[in-house]
Amino acid sequence: MKPLPTPEQILAFLRDNPTQTGKKEIARAFGLKGAARVALKQMLARMAEDGLIGKRRRRLRPTGELAPVLVLRVTGADAMGDLWAEPAEWDAEAPRPRILLHSRRDDPALGEGDRLLARLQDGGGGEAPLAARVIRRIGMGPKRIIGIYHEGEAGGRIAAIDKKIDRDWQVAAGDRAGAREGELVEAEQSGDARGQGLPRARIIARLGDPSAPRSVSLIAIHEHGIPDDFPEDALAEAEAARPVSLGAREDLRHLPFVTIDPADARDHDDAVHAAPDDDPANAGGQVVWVAIADVAQYVPPGSALDREARRRGNSTYFPDRVVPMLPEALSGGLCSLHEGEERPCIAVRIVLDADGHKRSHRFARALMRSAASLTYAQAQAAASGRPDATTEPLAESVIAPLWAAWRAAHRARDQRQPLNLDLPERRILLSEEGKVISVAFRERLDAHRVIEEFMILANVAAAETLEAKKLRLLYRVHEEPSPEKLEALREIVDSVGLTLARGQVLKTAHLNRLLDGVAGTEHAEMINMSVLRAMTQAYYAPENFGHFGLNLPRYGHFTSPIRRYADLVVHRALIRAHRWGDDGLSHEEEAALEETGEHISMTERRSMMAERDTTDRYIAAWLADRVGSEFEGTIAGVARFGLFVRLDETGADGLIPISSLGTEYFRHDAESQTLTGERSGRVLGLGQRVTVRLAEAAPITGGLLFELLEGEGRRMPTPPRAAKGTPRRRLARRRIKRAHEAKADRRGR
Repeated sequence: MKPLPTPEQILAFLRDNPTQTGKKEIARAFGLKGAARVALKQMLARMAEDGLIGKRRRRLRPTGELAPVLVLRVTGADAMGDLWAEPAEWDAEAPRPRILLHSRRDDPALGEGDRLLARLQDGGGGEAPLAARVIRRIGMGPKRIIGIYHEGEAGGRIAAIDKKIDRDWQVAAGDRAGAREGELVEAEQSGDARGQGLPRARIIARLGDPSAPRSVSLIAIHEHGIPDDFPEDALAEAEAARPVSLGAREDLRHLPFVTIDPADARDHDDAVHAAPDDDPANAGGQVVWVAIADVAQYVPPGSALDREARRRGNSTYFPDRVVPMLPEALSGGLCSLHEGEERPCIAVRIVLDADGHKRSHRFARALMRSAASLTYAQAQAAASGRPDATTEPLAESVIAPLWAAWRAAHRARDQRQPLNLDLPERRILLSEEGKVISVAFRERLDAHRVIEEFMILANVAAAETLEAKKLRLLYRVHEEPSPEKLEALREIVDSVGLTLARGQVLKTAHLNRLLDGVAGTEHAEMINMSVLRAMTQAYYAPENFGHFGLNLPRYGHFTSPIRRYADLVVHRALIRAHRWGDDGLSHEEEAALEETGEHISMTERRSMMAERDTTDRYIAAWLADRVGSEFEGTIAGVARFGLFVRLDETGADGLIPISSLGTEYFRHDAESQTLTGERSGRVLGLGQRVTVRLAEAAPITGGLLFELLEGEGRRMPTPPRAAKGTPRRRLARRRIKRAHEAKADRRGR
C-alpha cells in the first residue's frame, strides 16, 4: 500500500488547490487506491477531530481558511459608506473575518443580512483588508417594512405602504413597541416569509401620524434608507468651521458675481460673471467666470464630515424638506455663496470666441463676494427689460453681459447638438402646514439655460484640466443606448409613421431630428418619453466613456460640491493638480475612486427613487378629493395587466386595469406596445389620447387607479362599478401594487 501523505502535506495541497478539495481529488492527487483510500478517509476524520480541517458542502478546507468562492452575509456599511460582509459558514474558534465588498454598478443594492455568492480577491496582506467581488445575491436579509399599524386581539398587523407588497405582516403582542392603531411604523421581518400564514414582523420605530403632511417625505426617507441624522463628530466639525481670509488665494472680490437659483433654493454653490473679452485677438469674444463654493476648505479628506458626506453621496430634495449631504452650518452657511458675504471658492475663467467656442480656461483658488442672490424669474425679468429694485442696478453691467455670453455659447451648443429632450418638470407647491396647494409644471426660462450652459462649460474645463495634468477624477459617464433599447425605440417610432435610421452609428443629431419632427404634434410627449427610456443611466466612474446625451467626449461634475460628493472629489483633484494646499485628493482616495463612483451612483439612484415616490404621494393626496372627476391624458405605458396613463394637468401616472376595459378579452403585444380587443379589434396603444375617470387615489402608496371613458375620440364600454371590498376591487388594488415595478422600469430606475 502506498504511504499516506502527512497532515502537513494534505493541508498544503488544500491551500494550493482550493477547487479540488473533495476526498476523491485528494486520493487521486497522492495516487492512493483501494485500502489506502480507506486509510485516507480515517486520517481526514482524525484531522477534522483535531480541528485542522473543516467540511463545507462536501468540500474540505483547512480550518479558518476561506474558499476562493464562498457565501457571505452582509454585515452593514461603515462610516465611509463601504459595505462589509462575513463568511456565512465558519468552522474556527477565531472571530469570523471581515471582508470588504466590491460591487459593480449593475449589481443589486445590498442590505444588512443579505446572503451573496462572492469571489475572494488578492490582498488582505499587511494592513489591507480581505476583499471580495460580488458574483450574485442569493438571499435577502431581514426585510424592512414601512406601513400602517392596526391593532388586533393577539397583537396586530402592518399594512405595508410599498405598492409591491400585496399582503399584511403579523405583529406579536410583545413586538409592537407601543405602536397605536393607525400609526405609521417601521418594522423588520422576524420570521420566515415563505411559510403558510402571514409573515411576522417586529416594530423597530414609530413614525407618527401617516396623514400628517411631513410624513410623506418621512416615508420615503425610511423606505429607501436615506441617512437623515448627522453623527455628533460631523456636527461638531461643521460648527467649529470659521470664515477664511484671502491669504494665498486669488482676489476676485472686485468681480460682481451673482447667484441665480430657484426661489426655494436651500443652498447657493455657484456664482457667475461675464464680460466682453478686451483681447484684440478675440474680437467679439466673451470671458465667463464660474465660481464654485470651496467645500474642500471645510471638509478635509478622512474627516468625520468627509466620511458622512461620502456615505450620503448627495443631498436629497423633497417638496417639504432637504436631506443635505453636509450639515446646515456648512450647506446653508459658510459654503453657501450668500449675497454680500466673502466666500472661498474655486473659480474657472473661460474665454469664448465670438461663436461661443472655448479658446482657453484657467482655474483659481480664490475669494469672492456675491453682488446679488437672484431667482431665475428675477434674472429673466431683468434680461427682458423688466428689472425690479434689486436687479435694476445690475441690468446693464451684470445681467446683459451674462446673456450676451450665453447667446454666444448657445451658438456653439447648437453646433454640438446635445440631446434636446422636452421633458417638463413637475412642481409641487405646499402651504406652511405642508399641505399641497397646487401641482403644476415648472416654467423653463432662458435664465435656466444661461446657468446650465455655463455649468457645462465649467464641468468640461475641469475634466480637461485634470486629464492634462494626468490626475484621475470621477467622470460623469453617459453611454450610448444599447442595441436592444434602440430597436425598441425604432418599433415605437415606426408605429406612429416615423423612422429612425438603421445601420449607422447613432448620434444625438439623429434623435434631435426625430424630436424636432414631432414637436407640437400629438406624438411629441410619447416620443420624448420613449427616447428618454432608450437612454442608459448616467453614472460616476474613473474611466471615461464620454457623455452621449451632452455629446461631449469628457465630462466631470465640478459645480455642486455642497450637494454632490463627486464634485467634492473633483475639487480635491484640482487642488492637488495645482498644488494649492495639503487638502487635495489623497492617494488613498485616488485608489478607491472606482468604489467611490459605484457607491455614489447608488446613492444618486436611491435619492431619485425617494424623490419620485414622494412626488407620487403628494400628487395622490392632491387628487384624493377629486375621485370621480374626469381628466384628459395620454397612454404612457402598456402592460399585460393594463394601461398607464399620464394626466395632462399634473403629469401624474395612473393605472387602468385591463379588467376595467370591458367584457371582451384584450391581447397584449409587447413589441407594438398595444392591447387589442379580440372581438372588436379595437387597439389601445402608446401615445393615444384618452379621457379617464379617477377611480381611486391612495396618498399613502401614491397609487392612482383610472377608468377609461374615451380613447381617440371613441367611447369605451365600461363594466358596472364594483362595490368597495368586492373581489374585483381587491384584484384592481393588487394590480396597482404589481404595476409599481413596471412603472419604475419605465422611468429607468
